[in-house]
Amino acid sequence: MTASVETIRVAANGLDFEVDQMGSGDKLALLLHGFPESKFSWRAQLPVFADRGYTAWAPNTRGYGNTTRPLGKAAYTVDLLLADVAGLIDAARARGITGPVTLVAHDWGGIVAWTFAIERVRPLERFIILNIPHPALMGKGLRSFRQLRKSWYMFFFQIPWLPEFILGLRKAEAIGRAFRDMAIDKSRFPDAVVDEYRHSALKPGALTAMLNYYRANIFNAKNRKRWTDTPQLDTPTLMIWGEEDTALGKELTTDTHTLVSDLTLRYLPRVSHWVQQEAPETVNAMIEAWLDGRPVPQAGEIAALVHTGEAEAAATP
Repeated sequence: MTASVETIRVAANGLDFEVDQMGSGDKLALLLHGFPESKFSWRAQLPVFADRGYTAWAPNTRGYGNTTRPLGKAAYTVDLLLADVAGLIDAARARGITGPVTLVAHDWGGIVAWTFAIERVRPLERFIILNIPHPALMGKGLRSFRQLRKSWYMFFFQIPWLPEFILGLRKAEAIGRAFRDMAIDKSRFPDAVVDEYRHSALKPGALTAMLNYYRANIFNAKNRKRWTDTPQLDTPTLMIWGEEDTALGKELTTDTHTLVSDLTLRYLPRVSHWVQQEAPETVNAMIEAWLDGRPVPQAGEIAALVHTGEAEAAATP
């Protein structure tokens, strides 16, 4: 039986992190959310790890939710975000969670996680990445008109105060629309889910902190260099990609195998950027198989199994 989620406080890298924890195993699964999400985005995945002997931590990252919110865009550079991840792993060690680490990430959490894994900031046993490309491929993609057109918001977010003002209007209505407008299966984002993200974004200073991830890093010369000339990643990696991502093109994934020596890549048709929330059953089945050392099924195989199971259940008197 899966344990319940407990929200704990974790001191790391001089900050106080709000962390959803599930499980009590010796291994650590650290799940990093993206923009404009929160730790809540991993609600369906935490049990997967808890059931396999992990202590699973989903933190609100720097500036989000009730985690410490430093002021100024200089407080949100990738170097500091990497130190946060290292600090969380070190804090887990101090709490007796001393087994191997699996890093799991989506969107902005994925940018940090790719860099963390590539630069070997701390040893990782496994790496799971969802709908964010390898940074070298992202940089290459941003030199094409196709991807630049998709990434217009990155430039808009550089403007002082105006993006916060617009995103915060009508109780952060635009934050809610970001999920529903991009999603294919909009039923996955009922009011209760959307309101979770809207309320988080409306905390004092939260929108500025969230946008500072873009302001501090997208046009940072040090990052351009570190993300262009990267060593090959040898950590076993599972990449899961929703094909209907309107922000990031599927073509950004096609050369990942040249940069990651042990890669398993699976696509989810008719699923958006919010892949682990929009298709949790499929995503979880892929993660479970990979963690268990079984062949990772394709999305269509999982759908067929689900359909067969439903048909069998309907035929049972």
